[in-house]
Amino acid sequence: MINKLNLLIFYIFICNLSFSQEISDAKIDSILSLLTLEEKVSMCHAQSQFSSPGVPRLGIPELWMSDGPHGIRAEINWSNWDYSGWTNDYITAFPALTCLAATFNPSLSNHYGISIGEEARYRKKDILLGPGVNIYRTPLNGRNFEYMGEDPYLASRMVVPYIKGVQMNGVAACVKHFALNNQELWRNHINVQVSDRALYEIYLPAFKAAIKLGKSWSIMGSYNQFRGQHCSHHDFLLNRILKTDWSFDGVVISDWGGTHDTREAALNGLDIEMGSPIDTMRSTRHAFDANFLGSSFLEMVKSGEIDERILDDKVRRILRLMMRTILNSARPLGRINNTEHSYVARQVATEGIVLLKNKSNFFPLNPEKKLTIALIGENAIKSMTTGGGSSELKANYEVSPLEGIKKRFNNASIIFSKGYTSDSSDQDVKSLIKDALEKASQADIVLFIGGLNKNRGQDCEAEDRKELKLPYNQDYLIDELQKVNPNIGVLLVSGNAVSMPWLSKVKAVLQTWYLGSEAGNAIADIISGDSNPSGKLPFSFPVKLSDNSAHFFGELSYPGDGETQYYKDDILVGYRWHDTNNIKPLFSFGYGLSYTTFKISDIKSDKKVYSDGDSLSITYKLKNIGINDGSEVVQVYIGKSDSKIIRALKELKGFKKTYLSSGKETTEIITLNTSDFSFYDESISNWNLLAGRYEVYVGNSSDNISEVISINIK
Repeated sequence: MINKLNLLIFYIFICNLSFSQEISDAKIDSILSLLTLEEKVSMCHAQSQFSSPGVPRLGIPELWMSDGPHGIRAEINWSNWDYSGWTNDYITAFPALTCLAATFNPSLSNHYGISIGEEARYRKKDILLGPGVNIYRTPLNGRNFEYMGEDPYLASRMVVPYIKGVQMNGVAACVKHFALNNQELWRNHINVQVSDRALYEIYLPAFKAAIKLGKSWSIMGSYNQFRGQHCSHHDFLLNRILKTDWSFDGVVISDWGGTHDTREAALNGLDIEMGSPIDTMRSTRHAFDANFLGSSFLEMVKSGEIDERILDDKVRRILRLMMRTILNSARPLGRINNTEHSYVARQVATEGIVLLKNKSNFFPLNPEKKLTIALIGENAIKSMTTGGGSSELKANYEVSPLEGIKKRFNNASIIFSKGYTSDSSDQDVKSLIKDALEKASQADIVLFIGGLNKNRGQDCEAEDRKELKLPYNQDYLIDELQKVNPNIGVLLVSGNAVSMPWLSKVKAVLQTWYLGSEAGNAIADIISGDSNPSGKLPFSFPVKLSDNSAHFFGELSYPGDGETQYYKDDILVGYRWHDTNNIKPLFSFGYGLSYTTFKISDIKSDKKVYSDGDSLSITYKLKNIGINDGSEVVQVYIGKSDSKIIRALKELKGFKKTYLSSGKETTEIITLNTSDFSFYDESISNWNLLAGRYEVYVGNSSDNISEVISINIK
């Protein structure tokens, strides 16, 4: 039994947590000593679909978790996947993370994190299941919209401020899915085979940044296998890399249903098991004891088959997480659905929209002009906050593109036609096309609003896309529309690249992503010229699927043979593949047009020769030589053309977004370190920096380089 003195000490300790920034192991051990074996085991698995138990006897509260990376999911029932039907769980829907990455604005990512953290805190969530930083390897991955693009450096720069923003609210970020979860097809069992070099150079850096720099308090294991072991209990990934090499002191949470074995889960680094099958014959609270880290784990510890110290390490981590969140009396109360959050959502959406084509300055459209504008396409009215899998949201409001454009262009005559349908029960396709063509022929301007959606088989969890082209016969419809009205601009709503066989026939193309609550307003901001587009693509658009690195090597590279897949593209993912093999993309990584023109000049390094450990400064002048105010993202890539080992032609290692008024000029600096020039050397299982000459590329996209300068490293 626990005496009253111990209880008093415990409660005094809890009440004084806020006065200590550091949580000592001694404090954690003082609580651990009060717990029974059964209580410790119970903390290592779920008690409901989205919570794990505390210890009521000691007043230790339960932990509550919530999907998603771009909004707080509606409440789910205790022990099934039905929604609870609450009326107070409406939230602000923020743009999906592809859009956030397209802003190339780490400061804005921090505001995003703060805002979503406030909403999580208001909803009494202790762990936010996001952000996601899996690398965009193939444009068919149904879950790409939840991630931060194809480049590990960009994802690393964008994820750190997001995590810091969330955790300012006393809510743990749970970076996911660790690791190599780069497709949804066969995600629960596919066994990924990839080289150590590609693992460390491409697929791990954003996770490492999240842990080492962002100090993420939790991390989620992925569904897939890596070298024959499931990633939610993977000795090499979790025990060796995460907890030893990176000194992670937080909690590893399984993906829901990602646990497969008690012994492996216990020994290979999993701390909290979620989403596993339950014993439906028992009461709802005890039903979860059937989890792998439940009663069978308890028996193994009792028998000595598993050392109790393994259990204690898990509980220490969980208690540390609790002290940072639910037991931290200093954490703020949170806010939800407020003006500031709407502003951040709109700002991210506006800065993330990418202008891909703008022939004859088609955009911006003059909102004061009395035009007839035909809006064609289902995506002008279709909700994009619902659907998509676990990241679907119950938005407090969602401004559709049709609503936003109508509101801003109130002097224009706006006519709408659906044009196509994603509803398989709607067979009246011919009449939809006929109506769209009639309305387009009557208009001064046609805006086709199409792309993908959150239906299964599109941008959606648990299933990949089947092809690169637009679904629902949209390519045909665009072709027919431009025949009756050549004054056409295309607005693509998607989280993935698509093919564009009609590109040469349309005047303009905007990539608008999934923009959340403020979607229509942000789109109207851009097409009206109220905001100048400044988004840059966070991944490459291939001309055809076989131009993508994962698909070039055939089915064993993607999607695999049903059991195993081999990452034959190795380190040459995305623009690294396109640039190194001189395969021209449809649109390149880092690409994005503006309503103004920028000039990058006087590019130089502070020295020509550097030693290992030095930092180097790349200075340049940036001038807005156009007529509109706007922002440009200058990007710095490095390469080594005389390398004796295989390297990408160039790799992103720095970027800076700068706002300039028309006619203004500024001098900017981007700082690199010589460690940025190193590669992962499998022969020594470590990073290696080779001496010699390197190229530094400076431009505004991966294939639009203003100047290349050479430096030497001793």
